[in-house]
Amino acid sequence: MKPFVDDRLDALRGPALRLPYNARSLAALENNPRCTLRALLDVSGSDKAAIAAHIGYPAPFGQSAFAFARGNAFESVVKDNGCAELLRVLRETLELTLPEVAYLDLNDVGGAGDNHTRHEHTARLLLQAARGTGDGTLFDHPLLHLKVGGQDAFLEPDLVAFRIDGRFYVVEIKSFPIIDGQADPAQVRAATTQACAYIIALRALLAQNGISPEAVSDTIVLVAPKDFTNRPTAAFVDARKQVAALTRQLARLERISDLVDLLPEGLTFDLDFDKDRRPRRPAEELAAAVEQVPATYRPDCLNHCEMAFYCRERARAEASLDVLGPAVREQLGGIDTATMALGLARGQLTPTVDQSDMAAALRHAARLRDELTGAYGGAA
Repeated sequence: MKPFVDDRLDALRGPALRLPYNARSLAALENNPRCTLRALLDVSGSDKAAIAAHIGYPAPFGQSAFAFARGNAFESVVKDNGCAELLRVLRETLELTLPEVAYLDLNDVGGAGDNHTRHEHTARLLLQAARGTGDGTLFDHPLLHLKVGGQDAFLEPDLVAFRIDGRFYVVEIKSFPIIDGQADPAQVRAATTQACAYIIALRALLAQNGISPEAVSDTIVLVAPKDFTNRPTAAFVDARKQVAALTRQLARLERISDLVDLLPEGLTFDLDFDKDRRPRRPAEELAAAVEQVPATYRPDCLNHCEMAFYCRERARAEASLDVLGPAVREQLGGIDTATMALGLARGQLTPTVDQSDMAAALRHAARLRDELTGAYGGAA
């Protein structure tokens, strides 16, 4: 990344420490790839939660203490005794052939716990396994690395990477249940998208050392409680689409200079924290700065982005169709706002050539609605 771009991103953040990327923030890129505001806040390392709270839209994110404890307890069940339960699940539930298993805890680096040392330790053992010169089969606590928008991102998954038949697989351990072979689709998608960051990071490590990315499967092994018990079960999840989408978004961030060039001169999201980390910048001034960057809202932003409540209010004020979700947005292609859709439906606006078919459909729907409401005494 060019020094000018680095300086511009630092200016956006202000003197506060850069917040690093993690798997959750990388997954959010795939969930809403069109949002310029999210991309700039993330790549500049700005504190989205603090910004949202200061301008009046705090996000109630955070895992409850009970859910956190439950997740840790389930992960311990899966990983205890050299991942004995995980091996049972891999062999029995997924019918994988694992005749001999060597468990390695990559968190053990002889007392040196900094990210670079841990990553080098992870890289050495995973590369040995990939080349067939190491003994590892199950790798716990790997620390992976990605360059994201020119910045270092260290990813510490709550997973085990295992190798079978010459390929690595990512295992994502979650505490939500798989009941009668089915899990909540939204939770599965969130877990899968997060795991995609690990797949991409592991492929990058291997590629840097001349090993084909095909050595890492894009099928994820999801391990979760079975039914209403704490006994683990597992399922394969195809992550090809999410891996491809997140890869495109990471490439987009490498071209972040294109976005930076469009920003007004002097724009900054600096909160001007005092020594007690209280923002001193006027909230109205910060809100005006944020408003200068294009934002794209989707309803599922509420599940993963700290700026979601702000962006929802902004989309509502602009009568944007984004508040109705991507399905409506795609259905009404070429029409950006509810005001425009209603104007076309009522014949108050002249459609462009591209809007003519949709305008005709909207007018037809409006006539049907008028006929129905008239037939039932005006009831909506």
